[in-house]
Parts: sequence; C-alpha cells; structure tokens
Amino acid sequence: MDLGTLGAMFPLNVPNVLTLVRILLVPVLVVALLDATPNGSTVAAIVFAAAALTDGLDGYIARSRRSITTFGKVMDPIADKLLIAAALITLVSLHRVAPWAAMVIIAREFAVSGLRVAAGQQGVVIPASPLGKLKTVVQVAAILAVIATHDLWAQILLYVAVVVTLVSGADYFLNFRRRIEEARERIASERGSVPRGAP
Repeated sequence: MDLGTLGAMFPLNVPNVLTLVRILLVPVLVVALLDATPNGSTVAAIVFAAAALTDGLDGYIARSRRSITTFGKVMDPIADKLLIAAALITLVSLHRVAPWAAMVIIAREFAVSGLRVAAGQQGVVIPASPLGKLKTVVQVAAILAVIATHDLWAQILLYVAVVVTLVSGADYFLNFRRRIEEARERIASERGSVPRGAP
C-alpha cells in the first residue's frame, strides 16, 4: 500500500486527529479508573472530560471547514461508543454503576447504530435528532459526575440519563419507521403506482 492510498483512507486533518485522540484516550481512562491511587478518580474525570470535548470539537471543525471525510463519518461514532462503553463497563466493575443501567445505555447506542445502517441500505438518512443530542449531553454529564464523585446526586443524574437514553432510542425507531414509509410512498409515486395498503 503506497502513501497515496493510505492518505486517501486516513485523511490527516484536525477532526480526524481529534477522533483518533479520543480513541487513544479510552485505555488511559480505563487505567485511571482502575488505579487505586487517591487521585485516580480525578485523573479519570479529566481524561473523560477531555475525550468528550474532542467529540464536540471534531464535528464542529469538520462542518465549519467542510472537511467531512468517510473516515470521520465511520470512526467518529465508533470512538463515541468506545468511550461511553469503556467508562460504563469499568464503573460497573468498580460497583459504581448498576449493570442494568450500563446495559440499557450501551444496548441503545448499538441498536441505533444498527438502525442507521439498515436505513442507509434503503437510501434513508436518519440525522441526529434534538433528543439524541440531549441524550449525549446528559450521558456525558452523568458519567463524568459518577467518575468524579460518589454522591447521591451523581447516581440520580445517571438514572435521568437512562430515561433520556430510552426516550431518544424510541424516537429514533419511530423516526426510522416514518422515513421508511415516506421513502416507499415516494418510490411508488415515482413509478406511478398506488402505495400498498392505500384505499
């Protein structure tokens, strides 16, 4: 593989570098969380906050500079899910997050990813919804709070994140169904036929 091909597969720009940095911070976060030193939680909170910050930055820079790439489209959501899943699984192992709560959040992330893939195969694009964006903010805030403190309010915030996660997941599935139906009606209309089920 020559450098030209490699450069085409992995375009070196600021958003993609930030995505890679986020992926590289995942093992650092896990080690910091599992470290039994007195400052382990503080270091882990800083690492998680820095990684979460790159998530917002890479998307903003990619859109503002019109430097959206296929690599970024694929790796950015993967990096996000790795960060959230790694943090939750590690916190479960430390008995700081209930296993069912972590399972709900992680399962929703992968279910929506699968939904988007299925929609893409049918030519339907499901953009990020306001609920989805709210979900991300609440999840990050909740996980950061649980990492940084053992207080009750952090656990309450985590349960709020679980509720928002479930609601946003349901919204994506309903949105998927509506868009698929619209796509079928459009195709039927273009072919000059009556959609199935129409009176």
